[in-house]
Amino acid sequence: MKEIEMCSCTFCGKPQKLAKKLIASPNGDAFICDDCVRICADIIKEEVQKVRVLKDLVVPSPKEIKEKLDNYVVGQDRAKKVLSVAVYNHYKRINYNYHNKVVKDGDKSKNAVELEKSNVLMIGPTGSGKTLLVKTLAKILDVPFAIADATTLTEAGYVGEDVENVLLKLIQNADYDIARAQRGIIYIDEIDKLARKSENRSLTRDVGGEGVQQALLKIVESTIASVPPQGGRKHPQQEMLQIDTTNILFICGGAFVGLDEIIKNRMTSGALGFNASIMGKEEKAKIDYNKDVQPDDLVKYGLIPEFIGRLPIITGLDDLDQDALQKILVEPKNSLVKQYKQLFKIDGFDIKIESDAIAYVAQKSIELKTGARGIRTIMENRMFDLMFDLPSPEEYDKIIITKEFFEKGEKPIFIKKQQPDNKEAV
Repeated sequence: MKEIEMCSCTFCGKPQKLAKKLIASPNGDAFICDDCVRICADIIKEEVQKVRVLKDLVVPSPKEIKEKLDNYVVGQDRAKKVLSVAVYNHYKRINYNYHNKVVKDGDKSKNAVELEKSNVLMIGPTGSGKTLLVKTLAKILDVPFAIADATTLTEAGYVGEDVENVLLKLIQNADYDIARAQRGIIYIDEIDKLARKSENRSLTRDVGGEGVQQALLKIVESTIASVPPQGGRKHPQQEMLQIDTTNILFICGGAFVGLDEIIKNRMTSGALGFNASIMGKEEKAKIDYNKDVQPDDLVKYGLIPEFIGRLPIITGLDDLDQDALQKILVEPKNSLVKQYKQLFKIDGFDIKIESDAIAYVAQKSIELKTGARGIRTIMENRMFDLMFDLPSPEEYDKIIITKEFFEKGEKPIFIKKQQPDNKEAV
């Protein structure tokens, strides 16, 4: 046997005197240093993690998913049910295809049925909770998640972003773990902005509308996409990241302003004569996107049929009324009122917002016509002044926000720390 002092690592060639530990093989013909052992352990751990990501995909039941969504999103029960079932089926499909080896090395199993994914289209007014729903879903499932804005995408070769950049955001959020990113969720917002301007196909290029829809077709369905690791436009000399989109769930959302008119015209197109019933303004508000929207309505709006076919699940979100907005202010785990209470608590104040003040904020938000986003606008505009003029927490420890604070700009009620029963307006 060789003397250990004369030996070196068989893998990296490091001599024994430079290694902390040199381990010999049973017959003494080969040696490995502690650094190479550590590298081998990391490689094995990485491979095990990749297999675990694919195998141990535990998904709650649709009812459990909806219950968790209820903690963060007020109302929109139909949309929550649709998304819960869609997401559950999607990841159940991934588990089934993996365990039954439906697709392996390009050959499909003769005995197993291949389950195909169903992407989702959400239709609802701005501020109705589309983005919040998808963000919360990704948090519940603990999967990589990315939001893309369709308005920044253009057809390849034009100023703007390539459609592959939506995949880059997902890869980045998965810490460049491709295997993990391939089971993530991508939410493409403002998808209605890609609608072509007329129902007839244009002879000229629609680089930001129909052209992007065409480019998204393969990515949304299933393809091996080449993604620039630093984003931007692709060029021949650039190294690419390869990602399979087969198991990525795409959820598209948009306000689709004017779609209700298309649906109304279709529903009343057969009404002729003096006694024919005509849908008025009151009935127009009753259009239910969950039931009334048809693929042909979306084609008339400007989406191409091929793209609609890749979004078979369509769900609608309702306008938020005053009661829903009041609940949004108070009930969710991360509601705005709870956030402000925590902010003031850090400074040593106990803040209370009266119920009529909350009702006033909800009513003003409806007037802004921006849904739940209007709530934050109104609250921030008034709370900034209060935060700037806060008294000393050693003298006052409680603040009561009244309706007049939001409506007329009056100062809130500050209660002295030494005399909790004596309310003194400052």
